Amino acid sequence: VRIALNLKGIAHESVDVSLIDGEQRGADHLARNPQGLVPTLEIDGLQLTQSLAIIDYLDARFPEPPMVSRDPARRARTLAQALLIACDIHPLNNLRVLKYLSRDLEVAEPARDQWYRHWLAEGLTALERMAAGSGAFLGGDAPDLADVCLVPQLYNARRYDLPLDPYPTL
Repeated sequence: VRIALNLKGIAHESVDVSLIDGEQRGADHLARNPQGLVPTLEIDGLQLTQSLAIIDYLDARFPEPPMVSRDPARRARTLAQALLIACDIHPLNNLRVLKYLSRDLEVAEPARDQWYRHWLAEGLTALERMAAGSGAFLGGDAPDLADVCLVPQLYNARRYDLPLDPYPTL
């Protein structure tokens, strides 16, 4: 969401919520986001949750630059890429999932990280194939919703020591 806000040039104020300290489960945050997750965007008298829904709202409210093409074929391609990331990769590296694996299932950290790298590599391999010939960005000449979703996952790949050589386009 921060990436989309910045690409669109929308002034905003960030409020940090420490997921490590459990602030997301506090009453104040739950009043903003009943799931106890981040992000939440307060805009136009609304409290919006879920990154893709927030970005969709921003794209409708502030159409330039577009995060999703109005052309049906390009739109479908962008959504397929973004959903691959948001639904198949991101949930598996979510802090609450990793904590559950470690704490509740007692998966040792090296095994947990190997598990995570496996699923990240599966998703990035598919996305690399989908990205063939896309241009400077997944969205072509300019970043789009798929690029916005990709950036944090490439950060996580580096954080978990996943080699990125197999993904030259990404």
